Amino acid sequence: MVTRQDLEENENRSMAPYGVRSKDSKGCAYLDDEPDYRTSFQRDRDRVLHTTAFRRLEYKTQVFINFEGDYFRTRLTHTLEVAQVGRTLARALGANEDLVETICLAHDLGHSPFGHAGEYTLARLMKDSGGFDHNKQSLRIVTELEQRYPDFPGLNLTWEVREGMVKHESEYDVTDVRDFDPELRGNLETQICNVADELAYTTHDLDDGLRSGLITPQALNGIALWESLVQAFNWRGPFLQDLDRHCMIRRLVGLMVTDMVQATDIRLKASGAKSALEIQKLSSNVIGYSEETQRQNRELKDFLYAKLYRHYRVMRMQVKAEHIITDLFNAYRHEPLILPDHVQASIPTRGLERTICDYIAGMTDRYAIDEHERLHDPYLKP
Repeated sequence: MVTRQDLEENENRSMAPYGVRSKDSKGCAYLDDEPDYRTSFQRDRDRVLHTTAFRRLEYKTQVFINFEGDYFRTRLTHTLEVAQVGRTLARALGANEDLVETICLAHDLGHSPFGHAGEYTLARLMKDSGGFDHNKQSLRIVTELEQRYPDFPGLNLTWEVREGMVKHESEYDVTDVRDFDPELRGNLETQICNVADELAYTTHDLDDGLRSGLITPQALNGIALWESLVQAFNWRGPFLQDLDRHCMIRRLVGLMVTDMVQATDIRLKASGAKSALEIQKLSSNVIGYSEETQRQNRELKDFLYAKLYRHYRVMRMQVKAEHIITDLFNAYRHEPLILPDHVQASIPTRGLERTICDYIAGMTDRYAIDEHERLHDPYLKP
């Protein structure tokens, strides 16, 4: 029988000195019993997995909306891939694997329907009412909106998980860390989650773009990372078979993870950091690619932005998404009585606009589309 104390001791033996130990956690916001056979971070992970918000990610857009195909990534499969990459990096670098996994699984809980198009639309609509970004919304979900326990709101997660969610950052994310030691950067586990997110979406968006036909192999000619894959597999084209694509994407993930681990190991040794706090006090993040791979990764991301994310078919869906969310928001604001009773009950405490925003942000793509039709098609039952 392996108890929590045994697991904590295993952490202490197996992790690097700068990894965050669960036994050293700053704890939760509310008094809670300690688990018998899990660490506090493992319990946090399990609580995240059982939320309604996590299940809804299955039907929220990554790049392609759910009904465009059964095999494209959704926000849920993206989250699972981020967690897998994060665990690999954490294990290789001596970080706390459970903490990394939990932050990765929770990092997109607050994402609106229709991906970043939905987030930008809600941010615009909420500009004068407190704003919206999915990082803050993820934190609100685990601290307020999920009602699963009688003794406290939210999930009562540890400080370290909440800090990691708040300090999640990428090109597309805005961070507001005022309540979580703003003078300190994210610990190594948080930094791992950030790069795992970026690595996962870059590689799987390339995969989905090729599968969909919106990107052709020929369009990638001259992209350094793609050329290295073509050379490694001696691919001649012109058609890219599914098995070849699988092999190439798998190799790309492996190359990027390996470079990340090796380059980060060099920075960690150069930093001389001997504790998690010393990592957070450094002048820059320690985790990242080598200089050459960073340049090549930037080239690939710029290509995806221009040729996939700005593809006219993707843009058309983004415009539709903006119309759907705007119409829903304005309809609810004009007549709050069309909101479900349990949603109306939150208006006195949260305010009308925030209540509407929370409701829409929690919708799946499919539900938002159906709700839009219910409100605007006179022949559909309300």
